[in-house]
Amino acid sequence: MAKPIKWFSACLHATRELTPNVRLFEIAPERPLAKATPGSHIDVLAPIDGRLRFRSYSLVGSCADGLYRIAVKRLASSRGGSLGMWRLKAGEQLTISQPRNNFELSYGRPEYLLIAGGIGITPIYTMALALKQADANFRLLYAARSRRDLAFADELASHIGERLQLFVSEEGQRIDLAGQIAQLDRQGELYVCGPFGMLDAAKRLWREGGRPAALLRYETFGNAGSFADAPFTIRIPRLGLEIDVPANRSMLEALEDAGVDMIFGCRRGECGLCVLPILETSARVDHRDVFFSSEERATNGKLCTCVSRAASGCLVVDTPDRMPSPAHSSAGAGI
Repeated sequence: MAKPIKWFSACLHATRELTPNVRLFEIAPERPLAKATPGSHIDVLAPIDGRLRFRSYSLVGSCADGLYRIAVKRLASSRGGSLGMWRLKAGEQLTISQPRNNFELSYGRPEYLLIAGGIGITPIYTMALALKQADANFRLLYAARSRRDLAFADELASHIGERLQLFVSEEGQRIDLAGQIAQLDRQGELYVCGPFGMLDAAKRLWREGGRPAALLRYETFGNAGSFADAPFTIRIPRLGLEIDVPANRSMLEALEDAGVDMIFGCRRGECGLCVLPILETSARVDHRDVFFSSEERATNGKLCTCVSRAASGCLVVDTPDRMPSPAHSSAGAGI
């Protein structure tokens, strides 16, 4: 089981619009918490479907003034996290975790390549400022759908100047991932944060280039998937359970609500802790993780329950590392 989260009281100090769909939140903890390092995130308890559920957000900037800053993109198709955050007003009480870092920036490499897509700029922004302060050799490639979606572009331009390159897809601009990676020093590090397709391509090109896996670091901000979110059913023969998963809930959340003792970590399809084996499915499995390779996802042998789901119908999974409770043992005998 992942280490339990310790929660602390905080107050929403202020908000401001960065783009029409990205809002910056300044959060003041009631007492000083751990120091934030580049790549850190905090967990925030937000009201989702009438219940408090946590969502993770990368910290923006050094937080040297004691305020934690996060940027939240409003997504109408989200499962409620972004919409719940956008309803908050300055002065409201919040519950947050201390900063934690699963996307840590290292120092001392001959060159760094930073790549951000959309809202993935949030941790990359902080890394760029830190590398500038360290007088490191780096470049930042920042892609967005339109110019109005380029959060922090002006601030970055003023801080890092020509090290920043912008790519706007509406204007026909694309990052040449293969070419950019080929230019990077063989001992240089690549940091990527963005949508699923960008991360998947970066991982594949990095692997094909024979580069050390330890020099590629990445984080994702979610994958919309190949299919629209739809309700489906999970069946677990070992536990004698059949669980309905609503369109606006993740498979992991539904399993937790049903009392299944799940192991989890990132809740973003990165760490693989919540993976379960697939026994059978009556519909397409919509893999939305970056933990498995594309070849592994194609076999439909396992899935990351925090982000992946069935397009419809019923998904039969196993929980081989769990012992069913006595109640479940008798209920599952006839399955």
